Amino acid sequence: MAVRKPDWTTAAVRPELLFHYSEDPGIEAFVPHVPASNPASEPSVWAIEARYAPLYWFPRDCPRAAVWANDPDQLRDLRARFDTTAERVHFAFGRDEQWIHATQLYEYSFAATPFAPWPDAEGQWIASTAVRPAERRTMTDLVVTQVGAGVDLRFIDDLASVRDEIVGSGLPFSIVRLAAGL
Repeated sequence: MAVRKPDWTTAAVRPELLFHYSEDPGIEAFVPHVPASNPASEPSVWAIEARYAPLYWFPRDCPRAAVWANDPDQLRDLRARFDTTAERVHFAFGRDEQWIHATQLYEYSFAATPFAPWPDAEGQWIASTAVRPAERRTMTDLVVTQVGAGVDLRFIDDLASVRDEIVGSGLPFSIVRLAAGL
């Protein structure tokens, strides 16, 4: 599989472990597939680096937006623009707060060896062959988990307005399933 050079805001450095988060506790092997949300992509298995993992500490179909800093200049900008002391700010609909509290996730970990950086999303890696997880860990109360990891998690009524602020900030960001939730 040919993978273009990542267009990330930080260098892609292969970690020892990568992670995948799912509400399914029984995945024995992850098989390459083409996601419905990205039908032009090659069949792949997706995984994420630990420092970006909080992006996926939500129910799969939960709309959310996130913005973070990778260096001291970005951190100053993030803190000023979003009035936070954190290095990462996540936004979700207020209506989804109890859903996020109640969802149980399973963190699957993998050796990073078969993965290459996915150029389309910072911190994400892809494999073109099936991979078996090394371990599975159960995660409960995803709100508490995020806050405990230093994420400034905010529940708001209008994700569309914060989306525009995030995209216009010039900071690294992720927006997941937002169109479906509006």
